[in-house]
Amino acid sequence: MPEPTQQGASLEVCFSPALFPYIQTKGEYTVVVVDILRATTSFCAALHYGVERIIPVAGLDQARQYKAEGYPVAVEREGRILDFADYGNSAYNFMTPEARGKTIAYSTTNGTQAIAMAGTAHRLYIGAFTNLGVLTERLLQEEQNTVILCAGWKNKFNLEDSFFAGALCTRLLEQGHFHTDCDSALAALDLWQLGGTDPQGYCEKAQHRERLRMLAVDDVIPYTYQLDACPVLPALVNGALIDILK
Repeated sequence: MPEPTQQGASLEVCFSPALFPYIQTKGEYTVVVVDILRATTSFCAALHYGVERIIPVAGLDQARQYKAEGYPVAVEREGRILDFADYGNSAYNFMTPEARGKTIAYSTTNGTQAIAMAGTAHRLYIGAFTNLGVLTERLLQEEQNTVILCAGWKNKFNLEDSFFAGALCTRLLEQGHFHTDCDSALAALDLWQLGGTDPQGYCEKAQHRERLRMLAVDDVIPYTYQLDACPVLPALVNGALIDILK
């Protein structure tokens, strides 16, 4: 595990959106929103496979309004696609020619709620194992105080998001451009040290992994843990997620 230092930008981990109002990072800062199972993994896949823009939507009424205005919508609650949605919340939903070039309104149980909460940050990026490399590179280039916001599950801690936070913290701290005195970041580092040699295997015990298995929507799990499968960097720009590397 990299030793925390006081050099460079500060690094903080927030294990739940419920804790976000209490973050200690001050001034201008970057937020990385993480919802590994499945929203942020799916955002990366969608933009990588040709979706033009994603409009993150917190509420169902707003999602229905976008639908009424003619937008294709991806809507999920508790792992299930809702009846008025065109897409669910699996990365595989967006790996088709039909999705290319579209602007999709997207609402999920946890991920889009976290984006709505953090949307006033100086910068907001999306993090997943599938874009870990390019995300790390951009954060190191910018060297701005950063908060990793885990979407969790209904405002509770979850394992997979916190585990990813440990992977990102490890990569940032080992380069010497960041420092942390955040206990949550230190705990996330410990998680990654425990399971980083087998990310998918380590997260098999996660509650939401079991929830997806019970819903028979866990086919995307192996893809979820493929490092750097989608070298895109979704960023919130004018209310929509776009790949700023294009």
